[in-house]
Amino acid sequence: MRELARTYLALLGGPVLLLTAYFAVPLGWFGPHHSVISWLVFGLLLTALGAGVLREVRMQVLGLSRHPVPRILALLCAALVVFATAYLGMSRQPGELEGLHTKIDALYFTVITMATVGYGDIHPSGQAARVVVMLQLLYTVVFLTTGVTALTQQVKTRAVKRARHRE
Repeated sequence: MRELARTYLALLGGPVLLLTAYFAVPLGWFGPHHSVISWLVFGLLLTALGAGVLREVRMQVLGLSRHPVPRILALLCAALVVFATAYLGMSRQPGELEGLHTKIDALYFTVITMATVGYGDIHPSGQAARVVVMLQLLYTVVFLTTGVTALTQQVKTRAVKRARHRE
């Protein structure tokens, strides 16, 4: 029971903590005035997130991960925050992202892009922004779909085990 409570706390607490940090931490340092550092941090964070997702999938496939849901959900939320921060930084460069002015705009655009909906109210107009949007779409398809597939497999495996146990 205690382990289940910790799992649910992590499931809810991880994303809440990440989003709270996103809104609380000043992000004005990222952008065109520090472009090399901004791109370096963006690349390193995406690499770390991708490695984290692949690690979780590997652990799941090998049967070594008992509760990957909170970790994969935290990685998903972290990816949202990383892309939103990148878009916010790029919005400070005139001509990169039209209609993006606030942290909420950046998070909204990130979620809409991740869902591949694209309402058109915010859109990339600069080359760097277009590259990052394409990178986010590829990241979503490759890493996050892989993570969700691993989670689905775990849910299916647990459901089968529970059904067998009840019989």
